Amino acid sequence: MEFYDVVYRRRSIRKYKADPVPRDVLMKVLDAANWTPSGMNLQQWKFVVVGGEKLKELGKSFSCFVESLQIEPERNQGMLQFARTFGGAPAVIIALAPAADDPNQRKMHLESVSAAFENMLLAACAEGLGTCWMLGPLLNEVEIRRILNIPDEKELVALTPIGYPDMEPAAPPRLDPGLKQKVTWVEYP
Repeated sequence: MEFYDVVYRRRSIRKYKADPVPRDVLMKVLDAANWTPSGMNLQQWKFVVVGGEKLKELGKSFSCFVESLQIEPERNQGMLQFARTFGGAPAVIIALAPAADDPNQRKMHLESVSAAFENMLLAACAEGLGTCWMLGPLLNEVEIRRILNIPDEKELVALTPIGYPDMEPAAPPRLDPGLKQKVTWVEYP
């Protein structure tokens, strides 16, 4: 698939088919993440691929957390249903960065790992897979760390369910599609 087609076609998927994704396909997607440029070429990303019983445990923990948020009932039901199974995805991938006390080093790690995460999402789309960049589940970080035995030396950056999409969402409208407010040209002809 051509690069710009992937960029314009990628969507946040919240409903997945139960079909497992072959490990070699996941490795291809993760390899695309591994080719991301990084601060000082540290290539500091780590990924945790979760399936099976641990995925069920993460879903149970996430749904308990969502329940505790006391969101309006209509919206809460949809969120709870998604949270229990991450939309039915056969796997979840969590991106980790080295923890750093120095704010500049932390920023470099987070930006590098976020760039790798985006490469992974685009590669997944090119492979016919769906993803959804999520930060909400990380609000329940203590439980994620406990379930997956993630050490304090690692910072949780983002999480995505990954699998074959069972929905085709429309493209959300772009704010400022002509980039008149989002781009400033300085001394450029």
